[in-house]
Amino acid sequence: MSFKLKFWGVRGSIACPSPNHIAFGGNTSCIEVSAGGTRIILDAGTGIRNMGHWLQRKNVTEATVLLSHVHWDHINGFPFFSPAFHKDWSFHIMAGHLAKFGGIRNVLAGQMTTPTFPVPLEAMRSTMTYEDFDAGDSFNLPADSKVKIRTAPLNHPDGATGYRIEYQGKSLCYVTDTEHVPGKPDETILGLIEGTNLFIYDCTYTDKEFERKRGWGHSTWEEAVRLAQAANVESLAIFHHDPDHEDRFMERVESQARQIWSGAFVAREHMRVNLL
Repeated sequence: MSFKLKFWGVRGSIACPSPNHIAFGGNTSCIEVSAGGTRIILDAGTGIRNMGHWLQRKNVTEATVLLSHVHWDHINGFPFFSPAFHKDWSFHIMAGHLAKFGGIRNVLAGQMTTPTFPVPLEAMRSTMTYEDFDAGDSFNLPADSKVKIRTAPLNHPDGATGYRIEYQGKSLCYVTDTEHVPGKPDETILGLIEGTNLFIYDCTYTDKEFERKRGWGHSTWEEAVRLAQAANVESLAIFHHDPDHEDRFMERVESQARQIWSGAFVAREHMRVNLL
């Protein structure tokens, strides 16, 4: 059985559809993972809208949604996720840092409440289950499957969760949004990503930009390379691009990153990666 993923949204902060964001894409965070017969959706940014149309065409009727956190750029596509409005579909939605905020269902419902949104969560006719866990927990999806999930807490305002998905001896790690401490590699992240085949990381800034962005909860592509090399990672996907980083900027980032380490590449919308 295959183990693969597709990037549906690679931006951070806010969607940025423009002629200068064509090559890499303007939708916010959303990744589709297929591990054997298990479908996993990482985050529900604006990229989930197009992914939902695709899943309907493919007649995929169930999936687990793993949320890194619930800042708007990671959930504001959810109200436009068309399969959620059809009764024959089912979704299991999980998050690792929201118990103190009333749980994941409460947060998603709050986003879809008047006067800021006219359609309530209850209008979604699919079968939805919600599960809150503690970042750092491990579990299988579904419980009796061979897909193992490891999680870790991240350094981000209001909290966030990183994920490691393992299947048939291969793995990918999804680590966004998080802020590093210069000169001090994050041991929690290193432990999560050690030896992974694909490391997807919050590369919102460059090291030069980071100096004036401290406290904003994000990291850099240079730190991503340092972590990847220290943890014996096979390949690195530079992810969560700043909306001010247009195509030409991202092309330079990719060139510079690959000069330092050949295992790095910049994630693009609709890019596919096969792990198995």
